[in-house]
Formats: sequence, C-alpha cells, structure tokens
Amino acid sequence: MTRIWPRRSILQRVFFALVLAFVLVWAALLAYIYLEFRQALAVDQGLKRVGRALTAAFSELQDDDAQALLLIRATATEYSMLRLSGNPDGSLLIQLDRRGGGRLFASPRLGAQVLAGEAQRVIDQPVNGRNHWVYRSEAGPWTLHLAEPEITGTWVLERNARRVLPYLLLAFPIVLLPIWLAVKHGLRPLRRLADRIAARGGTDLSPIGIDPRYTELQPLVTAIDDLLQQLRGKVARERAFVHDAAHELRTPMAVIAAQAHALAGATSAEERAEAQAHLEQAIERASHLTQQLLALAALDEAQHQEPRQADVAQLARRVLAQATPQAMARGIELSLDAPDTLRARIDIPALQSILENLVSNAIRYGSDGTHVVVTLAGTTNQITLSVEDDGPGIPEEHRDRVFERFYRGTLDGASGSGLGLAIVRQAVIRMRGQIALTAGLRQRGAGFHLRLQVSS
Repeated sequence: MTRIWPRRSILQRVFFALVLAFVLVWAALLAYIYLEFRQALAVDQGLKRVGRALTAAFSELQDDDAQALLLIRATATEYSMLRLSGNPDGSLLIQLDRRGGGRLFASPRLGAQVLAGEAQRVIDQPVNGRNHWVYRSEAGPWTLHLAEPEITGTWVLERNARRVLPYLLLAFPIVLLPIWLAVKHGLRPLRRLADRIAARGGTDLSPIGIDPRYTELQPLVTAIDDLLQQLRGKVARERAFVHDAAHELRTPMAVIAAQAHALAGATSAEERAEAQAHLEQAIERASHLTQQLLALAALDEAQHQEPRQADVAQLARRVLAQATPQAMARGIELSLDAPDTLRARIDIPALQSILENLVSNAIRYGSDGTHVVVTLAGTTNQITLSVEDDGPGIPEEHRDRVFERFYRGTLDGASGSGLGLAIVRQAVIRMRGQIALTAGLRQRGAGFHLRLQVSS
C-alpha cells in the first residue's frame, strides 16, 4: 500500500511546535498590548494629559485673548507634527472659546462642527462622521475643547498585529536553526544505536553492551537489554521443552512400535490380546502426554483469553463429576466444599486446567480408598482453592521441584507425564495468583492451596 503522506518525523514535530509557540507568543503579546491600552484609558488617557497641561498654561496668562490665541496656535502647530495615542500626526482637534463670548480658535478640520462635553471628563462625540473622544476644561476666562479619533480595541489589535508580526517572523529562523541543529545532532546517538541493533544477526540475543552518553537513551538501552534477556530465557525454555518433549515421547513411541511388532508376530490369541493391551496402554500414554504438551503450550502463549463471567462453583462440580468414574474405580472418595453459587470474572480455561490436573493427580497418585477434598471460596477480588488428599503425599525434599516440567521425583514408575503440576503453575501465573504445597488431610498426603485474582 502506497503512503499518500510522508512519515512524521521529530524534526517536523519540533517545527510545528515552534510555529505554534510563536503563534501563542504573538497572541500573548497582542493580549498584553490590548490590556495595557485598556488600562491606560482607565487610568490616565493621553487626551486628558494634554488637556491638563494646556489648562495649566492658560491659567498663567493674563486675561488677554491675544496671548491665549498665540498659545493655542503654537500648540496646534506643534501637534500637527505629533501624534496623540495611536492616531496619525495632526489628528488632535482644538477648540478655544471665551466664556460668555465667541470662538477664538478652531482646528480647520472641525469646519462648522462644535465640540461639546463635560468638564474634566472624556466623552464620545461624532465629528465629521467619525466617533471622537472629546475633553473639556475651564482655563481662566476660556473654555478649551480637545478631541481625537476614538481608538477601538479592534483597531489596536489589528495595528499591533501588523507591527509585531515582522519581528516574530525575523526571530523564527534564528530560533529554529539552533533547535534544528540540536535535534539533528541529538538524534545521532539514537541512529547509531539503531544501526548497531540492525547489524546484529537474527539469532544474536546477547546484550547490546553499550553505555550511552546521553541520559535520555539509558532507559531505552536498559529496556532493550531486558527484552533480550527475556527472549534468551524464553528461547532457552523452549529448547529445553522441545528436548524434554522429544525425550518423553521417545519412550511411548518405542513401546508402540514394539507392541505393534509383537501384535503382528503373535501366534496365538493370548499373545495378540496381551500385545494389543500393551499397545493400547502405550497409545493412551502418548495421547495423554500430547494433550498435556498442548495444554502447556497454550498456557505459555502471551495472548491470554479475555476473562469471562462464570459460576466457579458449578465449574468445580463439573470437573469432579467427570473425574468420578476414575475415582470410583479405585475406591477414592471425592468431596466438594463450596457455596451453591460463586460467580466471578475469570480465565475459564486456565481455572479448568488447574482443577482437572490437581484432581487427576490426586486420583492417579493416591492410594486406593483415600479421600480427596476440594475447597472453594471467594471474595470480591480473589478466589481461594484447595485440593487436599490423605494419600502417600509428596516428600518435603521434593516439594520445591514438583512444579518443574517432566519432574516426577520418586514416581518415575507412574503413568503420568510429569507435566500436570507444571501446567497448574503456569495457569496460576497467568491468573496472577499464588500456589503453595503443604501436607494434606490430617497432615497426610498433599495439599495444594491457591489464591487466584479475579478480574473486575
């Protein structure tokens, strides 16, 4: 399948992150400028400051209209080349009236427009079709009006956005270049690490064996080494498993071949019957061993089955019912101590495998006429299970090894495969539980005590 878009890279992410950062800085600067503008309007507007300065200048004049007119014309000339607030040069409009008399001066752009307002306050007034701020003050015998075009928040944002943007565009490549170089050179050790791993053979699971210079790479190298160690252990276990399985299957296969030859060469009905019985026995043992190997392999899989809601007590009753004919043939009594219903979310195949193997082992290796008790209880987050018997038991010196694969201890002559308890242990691990082996009923036999986690 052809990729329409190229793969994303860290450099691309850095570039877009930097673009986003500059956009955020741009927005933050505009917000700051706008807040400053609003604060300046609230605290001391520029129009007020000019008005107060002119009022103070007029208060020092004698009652002389000529001097007042001279001062106001000088002020108008000065502000024709200066700007007030953010307005263009010459935007300040001036009107000077004599109280009780006529107008002494008015900016030419006022025309017939008359400025009005409240003393010492800034008000809004349309002038020549545009809204203006108007300030009025009383200066001796004169009344002074000053006006400038109103500056809106939108105008402030638009104007300053255009002013700030070039500086940010100039700063962007200056900031981007060192970051790009830092990322490019910073990723070089990661590329060398990748090349070193790629150069290894497909069967080379040895540690990487490097001490990275950068602290950030240390967790990655450690994680890879840990993974390789787990793989080495898994491969070693699989090799041992295959070796042991081949060794264990060799005996029943040899017996089957021998009995098949014996059956083919039998000369009497008695010889054929005996050879056939031995052949069936060998086939049964090989079949049982194969089933146990498949069960163990299924429990070794990394992908566990999704826990499902089930009645654990009913499952235990079903397992004991299936084992009852085998127990009755040897006079072994099976009993279950469990509530009527015990519902929980569990790994059903794993729990069934535990019950079947523990009960089967207790029957197979127990003495005729013994007693096997299965005890089941549960809480909101775990299930406790015990399988105890009063048979010959397991010597204490063998208890640490009975969960190993193909280990039979002193029971080499038994018909078992040596995998039952290994399957139980693997199933317990899969269910995040614990298992302990103690003496059984009345301190005789064997007792297996399990605590299994329940999924929420």
